[in-house]
Amino acid sequence: MGDHGKVNLPPGFQFCPTDEELVLHFLQPKASRLSCHPDFIPVLDSYPLDPWELDGKVLSSGNQWYFFGQMMQNEATTNGFWKEVDIEEPILSSSTSRRVGMKRYLVFYINDEAQGGVATNWVMQEYRLCNHGASNSLYSKTKFRKSEGNNLVLCRVYERKNDSQSFCYNEDNDDGSELSFLDEMFLSLDDDLDDTTLSN
Repeated sequence: MGDHGKVNLPPGFQFCPTDEELVLHFLQPKASRLSCHPDFIPVLDSYPLDPWELDGKVLSSGNQWYFFGQMMQNEATTNGFWKEVDIEEPILSSSTSRRVGMKRYLVFYINDEAQGGVATNWVMQEYRLCNHGASNSLYSKTKFRKSEGNNLVLCRVYERKNDSQSFCYNEDNDDGSELSFLDEMFLSLDDDLDDTTLSN
């Protein structure tokens, strides 16, 4: 199911995993080729895509899109490119406080990278495994494929709101998940750009 066609949750269901759950319960089993993992997050072969092309091709939950893919480095799409923000955040286990994964951010830019591009509100969070995190997880007895674990990533894509008072990934998300420092930084940059435009 995960690799073909439109992927949506049944009516009434919403997919709101934590960073730890994405790494331990979805990315880790997929990289280890376990047959028991839930198979509703698709592998996106035609990657990278413009963010607005994801709808109907990957798992959609609210205003977020999820898929597996390969780690990329500022790769170009039809209308722009995904550019990495030079900060990464560790994903820690809530039970052991050990690092089980890493999360990095990419921002989508319109136009050609050689011309600098224009930043949009589209953000990608790219989750990857830590080698030592894999050995300490509940999947430690499964043979871990290092090459796949290093290359396979789980991506969450969303479009940031222009409203600087909005600090949730999803307006319908009742768990109050706050945006990270990076997202708040992006919002403040938007405000700065607006001030500069007005002054000119």
